[in-house]
Amino acid sequence: MLPSSLSALPYCARVWLLSLATLPFIAACATGTPPRAPASAPPPAYQSAPSGAPAQALDQWWKLYRDPQLSALTSRALAQGFSVREALARLEESRALNAVSLSRFDLQGDLQGNAEHRQTRDLEGGNAAGGAGPGIGSGADRTSTSRTASLSLPVSWELDFVGRRSVTQRGAEADLEAARFDVQAARAAIAAEVARALFQARGLHVQRDEARETVRIQQDLMAVVTERVKRGLAPSSEVDRVAGDLAQAEAQAADLAAALLAARRALLAVVGDGTAALTELETSATLGAAPAIPVALPGELLTRRPDVRTSLASIEKAASQVRLAELEFYPRLTLTPGIGLSAQGGSIDSRSAFWSVGAGLVVPMLDRPRLMAQLAIEGARAEQAVLAYERSVQNAFSEADQALTRLQADQRRVVTLAGGEVRARAAYDAALRRYQLGFADLQELLDGERSWRAARSTLTVAKVDALQRSVQVFQALGGGWNASQTQ
Repeated sequence: MLPSSLSALPYCARVWLLSLATLPFIAACATGTPPRAPASAPPPAYQSAPSGAPAQALDQWWKLYRDPQLSALTSRALAQGFSVREALARLEESRALNAVSLSRFDLQGDLQGNAEHRQTRDLEGGNAAGGAGPGIGSGADRTSTSRTASLSLPVSWELDFVGRRSVTQRGAEADLEAARFDVQAARAAIAAEVARALFQARGLHVQRDEARETVRIQQDLMAVVTERVKRGLAPSSEVDRVAGDLAQAEAQAADLAAALLAARRALLAVVGDGTAALTELETSATLGAAPAIPVALPGELLTRRPDVRTSLASIEKAASQVRLAELEFYPRLTLTPGIGLSAQGGSIDSRSAFWSVGAGLVVPMLDRPRLMAQLAIEGARAEQAVLAYERSVQNAFSEADQALTRLQADQRRVVTLAGGEVRARAAYDAALRRYQLGFADLQELLDGERSWRAARSTLTVAKVDALQRSVQVFQALGGGWNASQTQ
């Protein structure tokens, strides 16, 4: 027997109150393991601490190179590059999925209507006793017509008395946050890819010009040796020897010219103009120095690295999934009101309208073992999300510290090789003068030329490596987007 005060309530209200009264018993021992606090934290300083521009310069680090072509290409790539556009499309998908996940907590229902026109012909003209009625084919067949139509709006609404909507919204917002950081990661990555591709193309441009300079030097040597042979000061075999070196230099120059064209095509593809003519992208034979790296602390990686921020959003998503798994142990109460109209015409005409109010209650009972297993699964996934975040923090610090250390080594290497190239050229010029005066043989001259050529080539490679290493540093420090904004 229900108390008289409870019996006086409407039926749906009584069902709701009874379901609420059972909650402590049904949901007992249904507590999952939320994500723990991450234990990983970056150290207070890098081994090779950067110094230079303020940290805000990381937002658009490519401007620190003071290179108009780099800035223009980066702007084009950020506006029309495929990876950024794909990430933006995924962000729009995430927004739509966010709306879909929350829509099930709103009123659900579709307007339903149908109409029917039916004509019925009685093929048995007589009565069952075989009496006076006319038979089949007598021309006295009876025909009746009926028309029916109905219109209804059934509605369902799940009453969220345990907070499923807010938890679902928290998880959806975490997904949306991760999608936003994926966009920023794509922007940072494509900016770095543009800079690397441009520096690579310029390095090939310099190497091609150096190869052409080597061809010119070999042609000059050919002229000098030929003249000495004519005067009888050198054997004719020296002409063949120089001719072989000249052929190799010409082949290398042709190979580098083709590599430069391929690099320019690859750069156009990165920018998003892969089908454009190569004449639309000219590169210069200029390799500047890497700019000063902005001051940044390891702790700023937590806000500047998009991958770290994405991992943090994954922890928030995992926490919401654990809570949703806990709420699955609670009953679901759904209201199902509805209204409708119906009409019938024919032998009997009628019009009617109706409304209804119903309630459905789902209480998990025999399904508890599966729900407990699902709760354990979500707890394990939450631990995985925390471990992924800790790993991303440590990897971020390691990448930044390694890149900074190697950039300093690359810069010292450029300075050393630049001094060596000057000395190698001076040695070649001295050997050429001695050979022309007859104080040195051809072998000494060719050795000096090869040493100078190797020094030039090594210096060019070192300059390109230093520039690309600086790009790696900017990317490792989380540069390439405005860290104070997430949209």
